[in-house]
Amino acid sequence: MPPAAPLLPPAHWRDFLALTKPRVMTLVVFTGLCGMLAAPVSVNPVIGFTAILCIALGAGAAGALNQWYEADLDAQMRRTARRPLPDGRMDRQAALHFGVGLGSFSVILMGLAVNVPAAAILTLSILFYVLIYTVWLKRRTPQNIVIGGAAGAFPPLIGWAAATGQVALLPLLLFALVFLWTPPHFWALALFVKTDYANAGVPMLPVVRGERVTRAQIGLYTIPMALAALSPWPLGLTGPIFGVTALVTTIVFAVLAARVATRRQVPGDPMKPEKRLFSYSILYLFVVFGALVADRWLA
Repeated sequence: MPPAAPLLPPAHWRDFLALTKPRVMTLVVFTGLCGMLAAPVSVNPVIGFTAILCIALGAGAAGALNQWYEADLDAQMRRTARRPLPDGRMDRQAALHFGVGLGSFSVILMGLAVNVPAAAILTLSILFYVLIYTVWLKRRTPQNIVIGGAAGAFPPLIGWAAATGQVALLPLLLFALVFLWTPPHFWALALFVKTDYANAGVPMLPVVRGERVTRAQIGLYTIPMALAALSPWPLGLTGPIFGVTALVTTIVFAVLAARVATRRQVPGDPMKPEKRLFSYSILYLFVVFGALVADRWLA
């Protein structure tokens, strides 16, 4: 009779918080909030708070289920080896129950307290991240982050739907912006942590197709991303506060992306342009979405 698996001590609340990927959640919540505040309607503060809470809980649930499924990969990568599951601080079953419970609660609460369209899009975003990206794409194709990037692009749609009960052109353009922003953002990271992905057997683009192709793809994806970012102003969906901010910040993004796309790495290269693009890309979304809200409320 095989020996029983050792019982792990109860997980600390900080470990459950770590399962939700709070850094990623911050950007998700922010874009969802901006999508709601940019809508041309007034939102009851209680309803608005509930909607943002549900977006946060849904994002946390997706992060928890992602870590539950990828515990073996996380254990092989230096960047993720200290997460609760690969580090042995939490039982996988507890992570699974936590993720499923959190996701179910977020969707039910959104549907009952806010509206059904927002709950439906929230459900789609969680399932897309967990089933399409994590389970299906992540280990099978170097295009994983391209298609899977849609999961992180849903929050503006959810926020807008929470406010209006429907979807319009502006939130669809915001969805396109985040969707097209994801490849250059994530591939910039993948360039300087590609050894981790290679060791774990994850077919990220720099591992499968090489650095040169990855750099070219970063440059190529920046073009439609820029068009999605700039189009709301000439289409009359936003005013000059958003338009000017999007123009300036997108030019900076394009310059940084061009530097990454056109350079070649040499042995011992600290890859500062790649790290600079990755860091700026996060700031970029915060600034552009913040300008969207400022344009709606100050113009």
